[in-house]
Amino acid sequence: MARELTEVGVVGLGTMGAGIAEVLARAGLSVTAVDVDEAAVARGREHLEHSTGRAVTRGKLDAAERDAILGRIRFGTSLEDLTQAELVVEAVPERLELKREIFAALDKICPPDTILATNTSSLSVTEISVATGRPGKVIGMHFFNPAPVMKLVEVVRTVVTEQPVVEDVEALAARLGKVDVTIGDKAGFIANALLFGYLNHAVSMYENRYASREDIDAAMRLGCGLPMGPLALMDLIGIDTAFEILETMYRQSRDRLHAPNPIIKQMMTAGLLGRKSGRGFYTYAGRDSAEVVPDAQTPAEGRAAEGAREVRTVGVVGSGTMATGIIEVVAKGGYDVRFVARSPEKVEAVRTALAKSLEKQVQRGRLDEAARDEALVRVSGTTVLDELADRDLVIEAVVESLPVKEALFANLGEIARPGAVLATTTSSLPVIECAQASGRPEDVVGMHFFNPAQVMKLVEVVSTISTAPDVAATAHAVSQRLGKHAVSCSDRAGFIVNALLFPYLNDAVKMLEAHYATADDIDAAMKVGCGYPMGPFELLDVVGLDVSLAIERELYTEFREPGFAPAPLLEHLVTAGYLGRKTGRGFRDHANRDLARR
Repeated sequence: MARELTEVGVVGLGTMGAGIAEVLARAGLSVTAVDVDEAAVARGREHLEHSTGRAVTRGKLDAAERDAILGRIRFGTSLEDLTQAELVVEAVPERLELKREIFAALDKICPPDTILATNTSSLSVTEISVATGRPGKVIGMHFFNPAPVMKLVEVVRTVVTEQPVVEDVEALAARLGKVDVTIGDKAGFIANALLFGYLNHAVSMYENRYASREDIDAAMRLGCGLPMGPLALMDLIGIDTAFEILETMYRQSRDRLHAPNPIIKQMMTAGLLGRKSGRGFYTYAGRDSAEVVPDAQTPAEGRAAEGAREVRTVGVVGSGTMATGIIEVVAKGGYDVRFVARSPEKVEAVRTALAKSLEKQVQRGRLDEAARDEALVRVSGTTVLDELADRDLVIEAVVESLPVKEALFANLGEIARPGAVLATTTSSLPVIECAQASGRPEDVVGMHFFNPAQVMKLVEVVSTISTAPDVAATAHAVSQRLGKHAVSCSDRAGFIVNALLFPYLNDAVKMLEAHYATADDIDAAMKVGCGYPMGPFELLDVVGLDVSLAIERELYTEFREPGFAPAPLLEHLVTAGYLGRKTGRGFRDHANRDLARR
């Protein structure tokens, strides 16, 4: 049975250490908080007073509760003050030698049964533990910043951590109101191991000038529902902190995808550390400010749509979910739209689905009846591709098969009037192949809508090396009129969103495959620790494991990066027909609503 701890210590009173002390005191524990000198202690005390004062202002604490929390915390400048602690949490800077020095000192000062916990986010807990004479009493207790708000704690056991120690820390995490995931000692643990590979990849995308910082961040926020884009998140974390975590992960894993991108070190050397210094990937109003201010890289508003061709009529090829969503969005945007389906039955099915969707929006108060009727009047359907000959813009939304799309674009190249823009909604196939098939590659552009098109705000505008500038501008102008946020990128597998999303999902599968953590714990870590709307295995089951595997194969084929090779577990599940929600089973058994624990 787990011990009920009452007397705890915290070493280090920076932002994280002060936050941990607050969390512990809020739970009713007596806390001794120690830092190197009186100035550091004063800063930590000020942070605690500010944090609890803000909670009072927001109505989350009353004045008496704040005073009680602060009254449970004693401050000091000597580790000797921790002689009565039953557990000590270390939260000093991420330097292995410094942590080992502190743990060696604590080992001599604290009673033999005191648990020594490190808040490291990436260093080896095992390497820290061997600096003591009690490695079985050493454990990782990784809180997330800001500790009073973030619910996740990663409990990191080494190969020699005693089971009662694990149980005591798990019980403490529950008492603190945290969600804990208990895992082994591996670089980055769960959240950082998955997060920082993705962040590093985004930095490479920016350094290679594949897309602007604004477009990369907007794509991941709008396309994946993430709370922040990767480059803005790097600035929040701190460029120096990110470098240290990636460097540590690379030293342990030797995975090239964890090797810090060179620009990260260059920025760190130049003092461009993110929000804390007032400048990182973005420029801020001042040190520690969250307000982004314009700089030399800030794009002029509306410039991407300058010089666009005039579009009054739109054609859509396809009758599936995506095509129907695009038809609705285009009609509501005020365009005359004609769609082509394979049969009269498909034409009628699109009309029925469109009418049903618009009526539902009327019932929910999102659309008035006049707007519904006007949208329906703007839509006509046909089974004859030649009837798109008068369209200013034709958007293809057929099956994700390159031969099918090439055949279609070969026909559209002959049918569409001169000067018409031809767009493909492909999410992963090469746009240039469609462009070449058309015989008029300068008129072809990618317009990757996200599903459901009626809801998702993002459109990736994909230019090939042949796309005329005014064609890309047209895609931006149309997207703007449709109420979408368009981002620009070049014709490369995965574009922005899928190129960043699917390697992260693949890494999660590899983590599960290695039996490092369960699907539940990995999902919890990313949702609770990083604020993701869905965990990787939830998302994979929704997207479809077959779709995910196809995209990962495209990425691996194009980039030939060993780390992008699809995880064997994913391939085996697809082979077995376990494709996710659509078949009732993927990483979880949806038919029986039981979690598949692997």
